[in-house]
Amino acid sequence: MHRRDFLKTACAGSLLSAAYVATPKRSQARETLAIGEVKSVKVDVISETSWFNNDQLKKDITDFGGAATNQYTIPWDWDNAGGYAALITVTALDGDEKTILLDSGWNNAWMDYVFEKKNIPTMLQRGEIDFMVLSHWHLDHLWGIESTLKHNPNIKIYAPATHYPEDMALLREKATLTATGRDGKPVTICKNSVPHTGELALCTAEGDAGSGVYRPFPGMAIKMFDVPILLRVRGENTLYFNVKDKGIVTVTGCCHPGLLTLFSAARRSFEGYEPYGCYGGLHLSLFETWDPKFDDIIKGVKSFGLKKVACNHCTGWLWAEKAAAEGVPIVKGTDTFKSYKRQSSVAKASNVFLTNGDTVTF
Repeated sequence: MHRRDFLKTACAGSLLSAAYVATPKRSQARETLAIGEVKSVKVDVISETSWFNNDQLKKDITDFGGAATNQYTIPWDWDNAGGYAALITVTALDGDEKTILLDSGWNNAWMDYVFEKKNIPTMLQRGEIDFMVLSHWHLDHLWGIESTLKHNPNIKIYAPATHYPEDMALLREKATLTATGRDGKPVTICKNSVPHTGELALCTAEGDAGSGVYRPFPGMAIKMFDVPILLRVRGENTLYFNVKDKGIVTVTGCCHPGLLTLFSAARRSFEGYEPYGCYGGLHLSLFETWDPKFDDIIKGVKSFGLKKVACNHCTGWLWAEKAAAEGVPIVKGTDTFKSYKRQSSVAKASNVFLTNGDTVTF
């Protein structure tokens, strides 16, 4: 696969969906929901560096079939594997707190390291993390699941219902999965020796009782977007929080449905919708290349009038820098990530990413 074709495939999902959502059909209309309110939402970046070198990731994909290839058939360069995960602390109106783990990364060695920095093992062991949300079944969000389950195999997990047998084997069984390496020999690509024994809430696009969403507690909703994604993955969970006197905060793992899709879906779904902020990987200039359509997405984001846009991971530093220059309220990160033992090869002094160790409060 040529580089241009690969990049076109890689970006198609977010760009097409962003263009599609402007005018939903009347038949799609659903009565808006009152989901309640929370006092505040804090996001701690555990790790946004799912991989450290873009060129190596692209090479692994293009050498073994391209963006539509089954992720479980690629002998990934293990030295390039990191992982995505965030800790979300939600304060209710009465002061009570709920804590959510979003995703569990990829490389167990890396995830164990970054988990320790945020005291995640102790929190899991003490039951201080109320539940985990798996945004989607991509390797950099799921394959490090042992780093979570070895501290609490009974934790409740919300995950997209659009899984494959390999995904479920890795989550619910003792599994070691292999792919064929460049030398023709089997290579271990992921493993989990601690099966998940807790409640598994499989989320569909229809939501709970046909509402379109799941509501774990007042002020929060999970919406599963059933969309095709790179590497034979389908479906992504997005989190929404309604912060009192501010509005809706959108939290995403990779934003594969498209950023404007997420905002437009919230506008159609939630009573009294008022956009306030977002956090996560926004899946735009993923490999630091520019498409003119990204300019339209910047204009679209500005039209929603958000007050805080906190981004990282698959957003692309290039998009974040241009968005900030165009007046999008990008939340700046710090240099904390430089104290970690590894850093992304594309990190810049502009600090337009919230990167490893950073925090944002909505």
